[in-house]
Amino acid sequence: MRLASLYSGGKDSTYATYLASRGVDEVAYLVTMRSMRDDSWMFHTVNIHLAPLVARALRIENIYAETVGEKERELEDLRRVLTGLEVGGLVTGAIASTYQRSRIDRLCNELGLKHVAPLWGMDGYRLLGEMLSEGMVMLVTAVAARGLNERWLGRILDEDALEELGALNRLYGLNVCGEGGEMETLVLDAPWFKGRLEIVKAERLWDGVRGAFLVEEARLVPKDADT
Repeated sequence: MRLASLYSGGKDSTYATYLASRGVDEVAYLVTMRSMRDDSWMFHTVNIHLAPLVARALRIENIYAETVGEKERELEDLRRVLTGLEVGGLVTGAIASTYQRSRIDRLCNELGLKHVAPLWGMDGYRLLGEMLSEGMVMLVTAVAARGLNERWLGRILDEDALEELGALNRLYGLNVCGEGGEMETLVLDAPWFKGRLEIVKAERLWDGVRGAFLVEEARLVPKDADT
């Protein structure tokens, strides 16, 4: 079955796309929705302009579309995009968000599509550990949760970070995978990427409670350039 994947360039959508494509299904399109607002009820916003670059690393066609960013109307914008694609299902990186899951389920039912959510219901600690074991290189690009301070911005997630996130989960109930906007990421590399992302210029913004690592310039480096 041909699939489209709702794609942000972050760890969850990247890993969900990878898992969905390991069997007989083909992920034919990576659908990126760019909000016209600074935030969104449904979609990832931080560094979303880099999703097409990550798509190039995956060598999957990227469908890049704008959304008004208004509650519920965002789904109509996604509907418009999906209606024009010859696919049988939609992949999402939803883990525990019933807000996103219920709305995507409804949209898929209306369009006659299968909702493929390979990460759904997984334990966050185990899931992030899996991503690390698979060799994914994940950069923290935004934080908005108790215990996540400025030093997390621009940090590469590793085993030490996983242990810290687990401790923050026990202390404050933090979602280890950061779902719901607690933490956003950008995938720089993975074994199945045909190139790796290199950050050329970025800016850290921190207001004392939340912050973002905004990438102003990045490039795709071919893997053979490393050898």
